[in-house]
Amino acid sequence: MQLRVTFVAAARSGPPLAERFEDDRPLDQAGWDEVLRAAGELLPLAAAELRYCSPTPRSRATGDALGYAPLVQLALRDCDMGRWRGLTLGEAMAREPEAVDAWLADPRSTPHGGESLLAFISRVGGWLDTRPADGGGSIVAVAEPAVIRAALVYVLKAPPSTYWNIDVRSLSATAVTGRAGRWNLRFDGVPAQHTRA
Repeated sequence: MQLRVTFVAAARSGPPLAERFEDDRPLDQAGWDEVLRAAGELLPLAAAELRYCSPTPRSRATGDALGYAPLVQLALRDCDMGRWRGLTLGEAMAREPEAVDAWLADPRSTPHGGESLLAFISRVGGWLDTRPADGGGSIVAVAEPAVIRAALVYVLKAPPSTYWNIDVRSLSATAVTGRAGRWNLRFDGVPAQHTRA
């Protein structure tokens, strides 16, 4: 049997243009309102045999608000952005434009002193591949959008540059099915998204 892993993107902790690398801010009022609007469709995922979340405050709060009581998984943490932690992309670009360009162009680069995009994708994929798959079952994981993007690149065995072309909106749900090393992206039965554009 196949394992089903449904990733739920954490609710927002600020406006999209204010997203920060390794954002540790808690949910703001808009984020709580988003969770309430989406709860009807996302609550059934609480029936999953295993429920996990990224270690960020907003991922934990989203999972708790949806009744998942998720276990924190350090492997589902955001990409280690080194000295750019807490900055927006625009702020990093203003400080180190050449370094940001290098980081965006080369998935192996670490101009910020943290983790490369390639290492991030591999770490998240490694977590996915080590999920217990005996007898099938279901897992729900509330995670940062960046983590879900990394998981999708891994599942699709796509080039790392594909990461930049995946848009994961808050409280969207994305399911993958399969087992270690053999995953499929699944679209049917995934709850609809209830967020503002």
